[in-house]
Amino acid sequence: MEPLLVYPDAPSEWLSGVLERAGYPWRGVPDPAFAERDEPEDGFAGAVISALEDPVAAFAACRFLRKGDSPLRPVLLVLSQACLAELELREDLFDDFVLASATYEEVEARLTHLFWRTGRGKKQDLIVYGPLALNLETYQAAIQGRPLDLTFMEYQLLRFLAAHPGRVFTRETLLSRVWGYEYFGGARTVDVHVRRLRAKLGEEHAHLIDTVRSVGYRFGSIRWLPSDHGAARS
Repeated sequence: MEPLLVYPDAPSEWLSGVLERAGYPWRGVPDPAFAERDEPEDGFAGAVISALEDPVAAFAACRFLRKGDSPLRPVLLVLSQACLAELELREDLFDDFVLASATYEEVEARLTHLFWRTGRGKKQDLIVYGPLALNLETYQAAIQGRPLDLTFMEYQLLRFLAAHPGRVFTRETLLSRVWGYEYFGGARTVDVHVRRLRAKLGEEHAHLIDTVRSVGYRFGSIRWLPSDHGAARS
């Protein structure tokens, strides 16, 4: 499915973990004005706006996304218990809200309901990137139609990476997001699984998992932009 727009970037560890566990690919933006620039060809599936750190900026982001010829919908607002009073007279800025104490099952259920209610589609059970396809329901993967014989953790690692094309993850982050905080294995665990995945993808497609020297791994390609997003330097 197309990714969800998530603001701000980077979202809290809780929010990113919930979305990933629920199986939703997402793309963070540091400013809502970047939403149009970073929008996928088929558009964002929806937006998740976090008001946990800066409620004023979050409502401004919701207001920005509601403008234009094709307002982005659905919009799920994430907020703390203390911010509930801030919702009064702002109901037009979002489609639903959820508290930060919610389980991933609740977040998933609310998003699924929003997709159905607004007619923007629903959570799909496939991740497709070029020749690679992963079925989120059956835990199957294929490259150019050729089934891949993956172990459970190989599939989980590939699924996580493929859901975030272009993003760089350290080995430590991959350990915590894919294996879980209770896992005490070292970074070599990630290297071993990446090596096995590349071998199973085959020489032609091994490049899908790229090594970022001294950092970690990245899935797919990304269009490079300077840190000032193209602003002229003096």
